[in-house]
Amino acid sequence: MRRQPDVLAARPRHRLAGPAMKLPALRRLLALLVLGGVLQPGLPAYAARVDAAAPAVLLAQNFNDAIDPAAYLVSEKLDGVRALWDGHALRFRSGRVIAAPDWFVAGFPAHPLDGELWIGRRKFDLLSAAVRRQSPNDAEWRQISYQVFEWPQAPGTFSQRVAALQASVAQADLRWLQLVPQVQIADHQALQARLRQVVRAGGEGLMLHRADALWQTGRTDALLKLKPQHDAEATVVAHLPGQGKYQGMCGALLVESADGQRFRLATGMSDAQRRAPPPLGSTVTYRYRERTPNGLPRFASFLRVRASE
Repeated sequence: MRRQPDVLAARPRHRLAGPAMKLPALRRLLALLVLGGVLQPGLPAYAARVDAAAPAVLLAQNFNDAIDPAAYLVSEKLDGVRALWDGHALRFRSGRVIAAPDWFVAGFPAHPLDGELWIGRRKFDLLSAAVRRQSPNDAEWRQISYQVFEWPQAPGTFSQRVAALQASVAQADLRWLQLVPQVQIADHQALQARLRQVVRAGGEGLMLHRADALWQTGRTDALLKLKPQHDAEATVVAHLPGQGKYQGMCGALLVESADGQRFRLATGMSDAQRRAPPPLGSTVTYRYRERTPNGLPRFASFLRVRASE
């Protein structure tokens, strides 16, 4: 395997640490983006907002110890809301437009971006409430940043796309438009040390993106997530009655995973959530430690409802 760059990490004001792409190479890459229709100079920063079909995005698999982390660039897993900029509007993964203030997106690049809206560690509920309002609250949005980690449809390897993003984000020069720092990790020991550092500071975990990966969509090993606990999504199919102190409330959620397996989520819900449980058909995120031989999650607990997008 060819050697990857040592570091591609963002400094303050959106600059990357380590060797950046040389100017002639960057110009050639940007020219390819224009010719390929990805970069379209002259488009307005924002335009009429119309909901669209769900865009294809890259989704992460779980990291395992058989994978060599040296082939990946590593970043913090942000507990934010996935958002895609299409050159005109910010959208949820569903394609629905996010009602961001005009000033927030006015200086964004004309080309696509993929990233997360984020306030900070352990502030997901505050963020989620803010970005799902139909009428944006300026005071809330002043706290939000758009943390960019991908240039959809762009040519080149992930390392090259990060270098191109560096130039694009720096040119926009907006405090709330930031490039997610990407660093190379030498081995498993260094990866676990970084995971402990992030988790101690209140972070969720790490994301690993193959440095040599071309842009792609779907769930592949080009993108991996590493957390102290795994998480996944399932659909609520029944509310199971509670007993004892939960008498008259929901004792557990019966959920069904994408592969058709059903299991209970009996822990993780607050009393308020037990009194008004997630509706049938809604999608919830749950955490678990490992899976049984037949694929069921061990020690699964409710984490949150995935809001309708």
